[in-house]
Amino acid sequence: MRAHERFMHYIKFNTQSDPNSTAYPSTPNQLELAKILKQELDDLGLETSIDNFGYVIGKLKKNIKNIVPIIALIAHMDTSPDSSGENIKPTIIYNYDGKDIILNQELGIILSPTIFSSLKSNVGNDLIVTDGTTLLGADDKAGLAEIMTALEYYKDNPDVKHGDIVVVFTPDEEVGNGTKYIEVNNIGADFAYTLDGSRVGEIAFENFNAAGAKITINGKSVHPGGAKNKMVNSISLAFEFDQLLPKYMKPEITEKYEGFNHLHGIQGNVEKTVLNYIIRNHDLQLFERQKTDFLSASEFINEKYGDNTCYLEINDSYYNMKEKLDSRQEIIDIAIASIREMNITPIIEPIRGGTDGARLTYMGLPCPNLGTGGYNYHGPYEYASIQEMDIAVEIIKKIIAKVIEM
Repeated sequence: MRAHERFMHYIKFNTQSDPNSTAYPSTPNQLELAKILKQELDDLGLETSIDNFGYVIGKLKKNIKNIVPIIALIAHMDTSPDSSGENIKPTIIYNYDGKDIILNQELGIILSPTIFSSLKSNVGNDLIVTDGTTLLGADDKAGLAEIMTALEYYKDNPDVKHGDIVVVFTPDEEVGNGTKYIEVNNIGADFAYTLDGSRVGEIAFENFNAAGAKITINGKSVHPGGAKNKMVNSISLAFEFDQLLPKYMKPEITEKYEGFNHLHGIQGNVEKTVLNYIIRNHDLQLFERQKTDFLSASEFINEKYGDNTCYLEINDSYYNMKEKLDSRQEIIDIAIASIREMNITPIIEPIRGGTDGARLTYMGLPCPNLGTGGYNYHGPYEYASIQEMDIAVEIIKKIIAKVIEM
């Protein structure tokens, strides 16, 4: 079975994670998919386990006598809560011609190379697209499908030599909790790769330092007819808080190594308004400075409107894995060499986001990230290249072969 065929099956499951849930996994459908993935691993002859948190771990035992490093391949089961994952209706555009793709005629939703330039590199490929009303789920079900397809290859070709291969499928990566309860010792690998990137040929070993900020603004509700000199409208103060942050540090106007503050949620009324931000920067010192900007804004609001008007909570989420991977260049070199053997120029770019690999790296399991052939994640313009998914499988196989040579 090819990777995209598995992928089309996996996306039938709505596994959106929920940032407001106190359960783990945050949504029950993730566990349903986890059980199916475990059964597939069982059928492929792996030793498998699934725990109450939904972590699926499988091990394909080596078929060689010599001792070689144990490699882990990692992907996450959940999809982003930013766009609906319910009732996904994929379509395959065969031999893409480089023109606009009409996703939804009725709603006027068009996937255009004018806006999404990655389409230009996929001319001639077969693309899986949405109907414009949901995300697709390539983040990260493309990774799941590619890992599973690579494992099937070893089952069908038992004479192909390999060391121990561990696979790990995690829940709740999209809400920052993918490794919350995992035990690195239970993985038992020397190093790992997440299959959670975009264009095939990517090898990423830098990611953002990340934090989340929650700002609660307390106001004073008074009947608007008699509100003069009495009402304090928390919504207005929330807007004022946002204006105190640097105007040039928004995701829609930043790229590459530029950090940002992203207001991704606001809820409130006159009495109380809550703002939710994510804070991102590759540079640790600049990251700390951004958090100081939030503190300064909070102090200003409290000084202007009175103590306890503004309450600030900041929690770090993950850190740049480059700090740890600089000393493990051989792991990166294996991936680069494998990509080159596919006649692809490696794409070495920082991740403008984070992966389970970032946290696992800091937990002691070095874990750079590889591309899967999916694009435009977290929304209805998401698509995946069938040919790139096939290449991603071949890159996995080449990496596993090179591990034997270490």
